Amino acid sequence: MKGFKKIYLGGIFFILFLIIFLPGYTKLQELRDRQRQLNEWIQKLKKENIILYQESQRLKEDPLYQEKILREKMGIVRKGEIPYRIEE
Repeated sequence: MKGFKKIYLGGIFFILFLIIFLPGYTKLQELRDRQRQLNEWIQKLKKENIILYQESQRLKEDPLYQEKILREKMGIVRKGEIPYRIEE
């Protein structure tokens, strides 16, 4: 009978342990996953920020690039030029 009581009490303690600590453990895992996702997102945004900064510097300093952007994206032409748009 003593062996049965030990197993019974051990089972009760194990169940109590699961009831108390399992929700916290699953929440911890969810928070770790969320942190990993946010870190990946931060790295992606840092790379994008570097690219945008380089482009802004190029727009400030490179007159040929400025002209290219004005022509391609804004449709600006020089005086006397006739713009042609080729569509597929």
